[in-house]
Amino acid sequence: MAQDDPKTLVSTEWLARHMDDPDLRILDGSWYLPDMGRDGRAEYDAAHIPGARFFDIDALSDARSDLPHMAPPPEKFISRMRAMGVGDGHQVVVYDGAGLFSAARVWWLFRLMGKTDIAVLDGGFPKWQAEGRPVEDMPPLMRDRHITVSVQNHLVRDVTQVAAAAKLRDHEIVDARGPARFRGEAPEPRAGLRSGHIPGSRNVHYAQLLNPDGTMKDEQGLRAAFDAAGVDLRKPVISTCGSGVTAGIVDLALERLGHDRHSVYDGSWSEWGMYGDLKVETG
Repeated sequence: MAQDDPKTLVSTEWLARHMDDPDLRILDGSWYLPDMGRDGRAEYDAAHIPGARFFDIDALSDARSDLPHMAPPPEKFISRMRAMGVGDGHQVVVYDGAGLFSAARVWWLFRLMGKTDIAVLDGGFPKWQAEGRPVEDMPPLMRDRHITVSVQNHLVRDVTQVAAAAKLRDHEIVDARGPARFRGEAPEPRAGLRSGHIPGSRNVHYAQLLNPDGTMKDEQGLRAAFDAAGVDLRKPVISTCGSGVTAGIVDLALERLGHDRHSVYDGSWSEWGMYGDLKVETG
């Protein structure tokens, strides 16, 4: 079991011990791909960890962008978090219904806004339920809470920056999609996108960073996954995926390893795969 760290990852045992802490806030950040056939909000309404608020990744995004769930402007993040009663001085724990999938995206988004007292629940809701821990079906009473943000622009990369990194090879670009999609052998779940990967990128499927029970691997296991993909962790790392969700898992794993120069390509393949003037590799 990975070591508890309230700035990256905590166990179900840790959360159970801290459930009554007055400054604890729990978020359900469940989000699923269309082909997964699941509805995060409906599942939250049916059952969630007591006190959890639902964090809607699609709703809390940049409405000005045509790309899916891009990071919101800070003003929108502030407004939504205040209304949810999440603010300064809170320790946040975020989980999802898949084990460890979309919760890492929420973790990264908080860090982008300068909030570091946030951890992902290792193993998520499936592990919590498997252990027979309490659940409820009613949302908590929420009161406004003041929150301040300080956007950490070095934690996000745009298409121009990623294109430069791909050309100069001065960063490692790590793609969290499945191997068949990375190689261009499987179609993209979103219509209109080319198949393949960013030139020079490495493939570390997010599942390679997880144990069979959905918890994150320990340090040795994480390093082995990056090594197997040929990732040079002496370089800065840009993580990418289909739409910036599972890239958060790569980012979380790097933080667990003490790597301090990592960022997320927010547009990911939803952006890169759309434009014909951007080079694509296959195989």
